Formats: sequence, structure tokens, C-alpha cells
Amino acid sequence: MENVTPTIFTETKVRGCNPSFVVTSDGVVIIDTPQLPTKAVEMRKLAESHGPLRYLINTEHHVDHIFGNYYFKGGPTVVHHQGVYDNFMVVGPELDPFAYAKEALPTDDPEGEAIFPDREVYYADPNKAQIVFNGDLTLRVGDHTFELIHTPGHTPGQIAVYVPEERAVFTGDTIFSECQTWLMTSNVDQWLDALDRIGELDVDFIIPGHGPVTTTAYLATQRAVLMEWKTAVAVAVAKGWTREETVERVEFKDRYPVDIGQEYMMDYINSYNAGSLYDKLTA
Repeated sequence: MENVTPTIFTETKVRGCNPSFVVTSDGVVIIDTPQLPTKAVEMRKLAESHGPLRYLINTEHHVDHIFGNYYFKGGPTVVHHQGVYDNFMVVGPELDPFAYAKEALPTDDPEGEAIFPDREVYYADPNKAQIVFNGDLTLRVGDHTFELIHTPGHTPGQIAVYVPEERAVFTGDTIFSECQTWLMTSNVDQWLDALDRIGELDVDFIIPGHGPVTTTAYLATQRAVLMEWKTAVAVAVAKGWTREETVERVEFKDRYPVDIGQEYMMDYINSYNAGSLYDKLTA
């Protein structure tokens, strides 16, 4: 894991989200967990070497941000927004989240197969939140403040975690830094508002959901990506293209690569983005 500041650790070079933790004077706060089993176990061990685990905060409900919660049982108090709790491990009709987590094992974490749970065992207790909130929430842990800011858009329960003492914010998938943006079933207008809210924070570091750590300058780039997608599909609708024609013709594969370990999903991402936007704009 890399140090963003002396007390912030994050991992940007494995398949899945960017799981992170912050060391405070009264223990450690985890922000999102690794999708890969051995990485989750390794991260827990490293975090525990810095002190007791106080909280585990999930920024959204998608599998790559929450699956590793399973390996933090009996440790930190899990915290997430009501929208995360209600949609935990839900992705969409075309993707089975448990199967998606398991399919990464042969290529990205073969040793993780030995500790990967059966479906029934996992769903019996995936380690969902003990603290569930609506709106915003502030946690104070030792000498650090964690402002959990509701930033819906990418998902309904999306949050950003602002740590003013570190001049840093963990945005989850509100920011895809230098990699393909997954729109999924998002609300683009809310997402643009979320970028505005993050832009109001006084920070030096943005730890995104995917891709390298960046700065507030990247907010304009993420905004442009969202607007390009929405405009392109809106133009397709105006031209009278069918859903199939829109999915076939509208794509931004040349903009950025897919995040680490998911290169094979380029066509899926672009098709899902175009299709979901078409459905929303023609509803």
C-alpha cells in the first residue's frame, strides 16, 4: 500500500476498488475493503499493526468495495449509508455480484480460493453495517475527524469521506481517475451535483474509487466524461436511433483503459453505459 500522507494508506494497483485506511491517535479507520480475499486478509493485518480497528466505512454497495468486509468480522464497527445497506451486493440484472467476485480468483488471487466462502455462507453474514445513517454523518476518532458526506449519483447510497486534518477526501466511485467510468444504473445529474459538493472541500488529495490518487483539478475531467456520455446518448435518441443502434455506435473506449484486472470488460462497460443511459432518457 502507498502512503498518501504519513497516516493515510491506500492500494491503487490491485483489481477492485482502492481500499484504504487512516491511522489516528485512537486506532485505525478502514475505508472500503479489497475484493480479493488474500488482499483483504493482508490489509487487515497491516492495519492492525498500526492500532485497534475502530470503524470500517463503505463508500458504496458495489461488490468491489464491500466484499472484503467478510474478512474483517469481529473487528471494526461497520458503517454505511442506508442506500448501501439496502442495496448491499446488488449490481444489476446482468451481473451476479458473488460470481463476479469469484471469477477474479484464478487470474488475480489463486491463493484466495482456499479462503473464499461458499455462496450460502457468505450471504448468511457478509458483515453489513452495525451503524446505518441517512444524510451526512460525522465520526471523531482520536485526533481525526471523518465527515461522511452523502454524494449520490454513481449509486444512491454513495458517500465521500472527508478527513480535514489530512486535507484529503475518499470519493469512492464518484471519481474514476484515468480509467473507464462505470455508469451502471447511475443518476448522472446527481453525480454532477456530487462533484460540485466535493469541489467545495479544502483538500490537497483525492483518493478515488479507482485509479491513481489525484487532486481537485480532476473533478473537471470527471465532469466532462459524464457530460460526454449523456450528450452522446441524447443525440442518439434525438436522431431516432434504437437502443441497439445506440449501444453499437456510442462508445468512448479510446478515452481511458479499464482499471487493473478488468481489461476484458471494456465492451461490457461501454455497452452497459450506453444502454442504461438510453433507458433513462427514453423512459
